[in-house]
Amino acid sequence: MEQGYLTLETGEVFEGILIGANKDTFGEVVFNTSMTGYQEIITDPSYAGQLITFCYPIIGSYGINAMDDEAISPALAGVVIGDLCETPSHYQSINKFSEKLMQAGVPGIAGVDTRLLVKTIRSRGTVKGFLSKAKQENFSGYETTPFWVEKVSTKKIQYFYNKGPHVVLMDFGFKKSILNALLDQNCSVTIVPFNTSFEKINALNPDGVLLSNGPGDPMALKQWFPDIKRITQHYPTLGICLGHQLIALAYGAKTEKLAYGHRGGNHPVKELGTGKVKITAQNHGYVVVDESIDAQVFQITYRNVNDKSIEGLKHRHYPIQTVQFHPEAHPGPSDTEYILEDFVYQINSAGEKRYAIK
Repeated sequence: MEQGYLTLETGEVFEGILIGANKDTFGEVVFNTSMTGYQEIITDPSYAGQLITFCYPIIGSYGINAMDDEAISPALAGVVIGDLCETPSHYQSINKFSEKLMQAGVPGIAGVDTRLLVKTIRSRGTVKGFLSKAKQENFSGYETTPFWVEKVSTKKIQYFYNKGPHVVLMDFGFKKSILNALLDQNCSVTIVPFNTSFEKINALNPDGVLLSNGPGDPMALKQWFPDIKRITQHYPTLGICLGHQLIALAYGAKTEKLAYGHRGGNHPVKELGTGKVKITAQNHGYVVVDESIDAQVFQITYRNVNDKSIEGLKHRHYPIQTVQFHPEAHPGPSDTEYILEDFVYQINSAGEKRYAIK
């Protein structure tokens, strides 16, 4: 095994052993607090361009299976872990974690002091990092703000036929688990590219629209806000993660970047209507700014227990709901899977598919 280095743009250097693809990589260094679900995490398109640090100390213990990839091709920049398990034990395991990285063309580094790295990120804020065989001294010239949504979104329309209502899934980097959750609710699903216009979606004659999760800064999609607003004004709509932020922005709200984001399967969220706390799966670096929400337009439905940030919105006139967390989980608890069930129930109860714009 070959020694390698993760060099942060702030100057800190972390040593380890290189695993996965044999290449240098550069990206935003983030951390995930989940105890399980590493396969789903490394295949989640929302991590496009990021170096994921796993807080859990041992990665690879139950191997890789044939079912839990969230996308066909991982989009993350790389992986940083503590201890690597090369002897997985699970009856569904077909591969080792390190072999999965190698086959996917994803570089990684193991044997890193991930506790110190996470403490560094928490004190510095999210920083860029360079993973390579040698310490990096110059970060100039590296692309830092590509349009990740365009890179991970589908390029063609995909159809999944079923017996229930027809949902258009706008793909900003959707997870397979969202599609599966809709299919489990007997929905027919049409997956469309992120930049599909209102007119094209209207021509598909959906009963409802779901705006998916995805990577990057939501303001990178500013030119499509008018289309997003029109879509939500014509169809029952659910926004998840990036989709939540885009709907808020389309109605005039603002977003801001968190110091180090919310990533993991153990984030407590309070449902304001009941006072109940749900444990949720999250993966985002941006939040909707509290003061930018028009209380005459949106009701805040969920808040993060830890930092009080907005976790959900409900439109006061249109059948629009948004959540910052992932109700389908995978990986994570299933506390909030009822949100997808409620969305389908709302579609079925809508009666007329279209209603007048107010």
